[in-house]
Amino acid sequence: MRSTRESPLPGALAAESDVAEQFETLMSLEEKSYLFWNWINTTFSFYIFVDYLIFKSLSHWYSNERIGISCLFPASWHFSISPVGCPRILNTNLRQIIVISLLAAAVSLLYFSVVIIRNKYGRLSKDKKFQRYLARVTDIEATDTNNPNVNYGIVVDCGSSGSRIFVYCWPRHNGNPHDLLDIRQMRDKNRKPVVMKIKPGISEFATSPEKVSDYISPLLNFAAEHVPRAKHKETPLYILCTAGMRILPESQQKAILEDLLTDIPVHFDFLFSDSHAEVISGKQEGVYAWIGINFVLGRFEHIEDDDEAVVEVNIPGSESSEAILRKRTAGILDMGGVSTQIAYEVPKTVSFASSQQEEVAKNLLAEFNLGCDIHQTEHVYRVYVATFLGFGGNAARQRYEDRIFASTVQKNRLLGKQTGLTPDTPYLDPCLPLDIKDEIQQNGQTLYLRGTGDFDLCRETIQPFMNKTNETQTSLNGVYQPPIHFQNSEFYGFSEFYYCTEDVLRMGGDYDATAFTRAAKDYCATKWSILRERFDRGLYASHADLHRLKYQCFKSAWMFEVFHRGFSFPVNYRNLKTALQVYDKEVQWTLGAILYRTRFLPLRDIQQETFRASHAHWRGFSFVYNHYLFSGCFLVVLLAILLYLLRLRRIHRRAPRSGSAAAVWLEEGLPSQKIAGTL
Repeated sequence: MRSTRESPLPGALAAESDVAEQFETLMSLEEKSYLFWNWINTTFSFYIFVDYLIFKSLSHWYSNERIGISCLFPASWHFSISPVGCPRILNTNLRQIIVISLLAAAVSLLYFSVVIIRNKYGRLSKDKKFQRYLARVTDIEATDTNNPNVNYGIVVDCGSSGSRIFVYCWPRHNGNPHDLLDIRQMRDKNRKPVVMKIKPGISEFATSPEKVSDYISPLLNFAAEHVPRAKHKETPLYILCTAGMRILPESQQKAILEDLLTDIPVHFDFLFSDSHAEVISGKQEGVYAWIGINFVLGRFEHIEDDDEAVVEVNIPGSESSEAILRKRTAGILDMGGVSTQIAYEVPKTVSFASSQQEEVAKNLLAEFNLGCDIHQTEHVYRVYVATFLGFGGNAARQRYEDRIFASTVQKNRLLGKQTGLTPDTPYLDPCLPLDIKDEIQQNGQTLYLRGTGDFDLCRETIQPFMNKTNETQTSLNGVYQPPIHFQNSEFYGFSEFYYCTEDVLRMGGDYDATAFTRAAKDYCATKWSILRERFDRGLYASHADLHRLKYQCFKSAWMFEVFHRGFSFPVNYRNLKTALQVYDKEVQWTLGAILYRTRFLPLRDIQQETFRASHAHWRGFSFVYNHYLFSGCFLVVLLAILLYLLRLRRIHRRAPRSGSAAAVWLEEGLPSQKIAGTL
């Protein structure tokens, strides 16, 4: 059995040596901030020095009636100005007002400059989270392919019905080992996502593996046209195969992968090693989907607001037994046509009821580190992933029809009845809308159905299909399920969870079990003719068709039972959101794949940032020193001005109150010739 501490994503470690050496270093935000504040300090210090010289000159005018400018210019430029010829308006009181006004203006200028700067950067800090989320929501701008600091990655999803290629891009890492790469989907010049799909699925070439490279070449040519040529050699390419390839024998899987690994490097310069092409398990696919959803939701980022939902986590494999607080991640529920999948983080260390249950749990729990440093445990997660084949909406209906067909035929044989054998004696199906007619055909026989629209009876009828057992901590089919802390959890329901609540019932979004059951009962009990009339009038979702209307009653009951009885969510659980997209974007598991497999790429940037920080102790000292110097200069100048004013006030108080007429006239600012005449 695979250990719970084993990475569910083999081969990703090769990315460290392949790509980490390709990126250059940029000036960090801390350096820019340091230079900016140094500039601010120097500028303000110069302003204070100039203000000091001005105040000194004005004080000389006030006391000695002459302005000495010698301190501001070379010796050959020394001169002075006598106020005798100045207008009368510039009297002593006005000069005092000017001095005080200049002082107030300087202090006000300094104060408001600091306030404006603080407010500006304070708002930027407070709005950082909002801007980050807004960037994801409004991420519709064309990717700047001329920017050399933008990096690229390619993921090919080889599914059962076709293959799709996704091109992702991200800016340089900021050098903080606690942050992940900011990966987003590349957009072309028309702002459309760079995505392409081809058919059939890659598994169709099981008997002719030599043709696989030609089959996938159109996808790679498409990517090569969008990724700048200069970036090809440092752009990682991952070819990941899912359900279609899993069902092939191992020998055929190996032959297909060998052809890809041999031919692709010959024709394309992408970074493509042996570990970049593989068949991934359903567990890996579920983990990637969980990573992608939580990355878009911002759940891997730091806690910045007090009102953010947090959870206590026991780090898997950590030597410390103390729990840490970090953002609460979201679980995902995905019900497709064939299977249903659940994935969520298990923050606490789990216990098992038996050794057999522990062995089963090892295959369902994945422990992995999303961080680039294996010694850092901040981004270590323990995620439970379980996939249940046959529990999708369409597969469940097929199982249900098989059961009622077999049981009805057997009862007719034993009891001599004719139920369902003619349209006049149909089998009454509680899971179909009222009065609708349907048929089941098997082995050349036809079973006629008529709906009774009984939602509660339908739920009761399908409960045995959950295959629940009496063991503790189990879900569908008796599979082990770790406990969920329902009071502090959040889940997103995709695919059938969204279609069942939104397409017909128009209740997508926040899930309310009481309102949902009420709406489902009303729908099931409505006559089919009325439902058809509503459909013709366009009252349902645009993509809802008659197939959806016919089986909406059954699928509503099935979704309800899987969620509440199968996965044991309480009826009053209010933290389920049914959705088709996250932030108006369809999130693919390939986003989680590229995020996990490129997690070592920031190593070079972080090492350079660490080196820069280790030699930057003088910057911190200079930063603090300049702040103290700035404050000291300001206080010294302010104290000097106050002392000067006090000294001048004391001098004028000592002067005789009765002066000569010439002194009086002189104080009044009269011209010199009038003073001489008076004398």
